[in-house]
Amino acid sequence: MRSAMKPAMKPAMKPAMKSGMKKRASFWAWLWIGLGTLYFSMPLYATFDFSLRAQRDVLSLRAYERVLEDPRFLATFGFSMQIAVVTIVMSMLLIVPTSYWVHLRFPKMRPVVEFVTLLPFVVPAIILVFGLIRIYSRPPFLLTGSAFATNFLLVAGYVVLSFPYMYRSVDAGMRAIDVRTLTEAAQSLGASWPTILFRVIFPNLRTALLSGAFLTFAIVMGEFTLAVFLARPAFGPYMALIGQDRAYEPSALAILSFAMTWAAIGVIQRIGRASPGQAQMGGTH
Repeated sequence: MRSAMKPAMKPAMKPAMKSGMKKRASFWAWLWIGLGTLYFSMPLYATFDFSLRAQRDVLSLRAYERVLEDPRFLATFGFSMQIAVVTIVMSMLLIVPTSYWVHLRFPKMRPVVEFVTLLPFVVPAIILVFGLIRIYSRPPFLLTGSAFATNFLLVAGYVVLSFPYMYRSVDAGMRAIDVRTLTEAAQSLGASWPTILFRVIFPNLRTALLSGAFLTFAIVMGEFTLAVFLARPAFGPYMALIGQDRAYEPSALAILSFAMTWAAIGVIQRIGRASPGQAQMGGTH
């Protein structure tokens, strides 16, 4: 009778063991999530609490009012926003065709191109800006004589700094789609190379491009070295200037920057969910 009960008990014990293992895994997962949340939320809460103490013994938004009332805040923020948009567009126009051509025609060159795009991690920004100033501050390549030309030089520097992030995002997007099949299908429909690039490849890289654009935006908005040495009214130097002679306004700026960052992430996720399937050829039909 015992031998007859053993086979019947084993199937009943297996689901119980699996359920216990799932509960343990769930417990440890939630534990690490909670610890990670505390690790990031405690400094944020401390910064937010400090930003509310601009008036003694009273919690107030006075630091935020001072920041928002400062005309330099809107001026520098607007300038950096414009530079960020131009930088994102220039980075996409350089990185996407390069990555597309490498994936389509020269797949063995991927490690070389990836190494080149990672060079900004090795070369400090101060070395980059000194090189730009030395080359483009004298004839025949004088680009520091006017505000427009200097802004163009600033954008060029930011494009170089964004190469590692934009290329990584675009390269991951290229690997997620069948570039060769999409190209051959578009060519069979009579599409030209510009049409293939802008109406087939770009729509299928929407999520990857948004990720790269967000990282590029974050770099431009917080960058300090290039803007200072090129004497441009950017947001990064403004934040550093505020931090030199004020106590509570830098904390308010940090909270505002954090809020804008999460807002940008939300926009990226929302647009990414609404993006078409990766295998579709956007705009060719």
